[in-house]
Amino acid sequence: MEFSKRSLIMTIKIVCGAPYNVMGGKCAVVMVPFGGKAFGPYFSGDIIGTGVDSQRITRGGAQLSARYMLEGEDCEGEKCRIFIENSGTAADNCMPFIVTDSRTLAFLEQVPLRSMIETTDNGLTVTIYRTDVQ
Repeated sequence: MEFSKRSLIMTIKIVCGAPYNVMGGKCAVVMVPFGGKAFGPYFSGDIIGTGVDSQRITRGGAQLSARYMLEGEDCEGEKCRIFIENSGTAADNCMPFIVTDSRTLAFLEQVPLRSMIETTDNGLTVTIYRTDVQ
């Protein structure tokens, strides 16, 4: 899926830690801790502490869920935080849920969003887009 530059919300460069996993009778679960930096036209900042990517894998497929909090500045130069929960079934089929204390970025809690996740040499790149803008 392609998005225009106008629909770009932010890009997050992720550096992954060592994974933890458990194999159960019904599924396998992998948890990957991570850190990173975000930048874009609306926000720039860092992941606070450690985020976690949880992958629940069954014979029928996988459920992905990453949760993390960013701290930085919005496009007005105000300090703020953004919580992101990115859930889906594949790297190109994730839906971010966002909560922020920025008045300027409050619209992110209401607009439809999608994310693309790409593997890089150093980790991952997560790009979040609005789906209602061409």
